[in-house]
Amino acid sequence: MGGRADDGREGYVSFVENHQHRLLRAAYLVCGNRHQAEDLLQDALLKLALRWSSVREGDPAAYVRTILYRDAVSWWRRRRREWLAAYPPEQVARDGDGDLRLVLHRALGQLPPRQRAVLVLRYFEDMTEAATAEALGVSVGTVKSQCHAALRRLREVAPDLGGPGLDRDRTSGTEVTP
Repeated sequence: MGGRADDGREGYVSFVENHQHRLLRAAYLVCGNRHQAEDLLQDALLKLALRWSSVREGDPAAYVRTILYRDAVSWWRRRRREWLAAYPPEQVARDGDGDLRLVLHRALGQLPPRQRAVLVLRYFEDMTEAATAEALGVSVGTVKSQCHAALRRLREVAPDLGGPGLDRDRTSGTEVTP
């Protein structure tokens, strides 16, 4: 009898140990702040723990991702998006890949929350349009239009990112034009 409750707890702990790093990276990409990403993930994992018995047989990672992205959008709606710093960021010479990452990070920071969440789900999490729509609680058409607008905006604010990932739709291979 006591073993059954332990099995559920062990399964939850095992899930968290196996998935927390990838989920934290996704949360960071969505919100752009490590501390906020940690808070979002902690809240999502707490919500998962409360529902573990009903979610564990399905896809708990999808459940957590849905919570992460919806909570991130809710957080953005409640708070302003301006981050104050005591000092301007240092300009450090980086390799080409590091520069590209900084450009992408800054460009993502200029997108509205829903567009940013759509891009992270579609291209970082490699989710389909339908899965992205389900995770965000919107229609597939909204995912398509938000993705289209986000890619167009990224091309405007960061033309250096205009590589194959932004010029082609990865599922059909067709050109994506604004």
